[in-house]
Amino acid sequence: MKKKRKRLHGIVKKVIKPVALDDPEKAEISIKEADDLYREIRIENILTDENDEKVSLKPGADVDIVLEADTDATTKKPD
Repeated sequence: MKKKRKRLHGIVKKVIKPVALDDPEKAEISIKEADDLYREIRIENILTDENDEKVSLKPGADVDIVLEADTDATTKKPD
């Protein structure tokens, strides 16, 4: 099924170390196109590279956030 997508741009503002040993490290990302109250998101700081190796983001890194939705989950915007 074909998906609709939108790409947003962000910057890793900081890396948050876990408080408890079993909690994951988090990356706080500021999304430039988002409204002020919703600009920051926090995600687990675990990504995979092209070789499926685990990597993490550094503070100051430029990132792209991709939103995807199935075609049947979207509506056409009027012109």
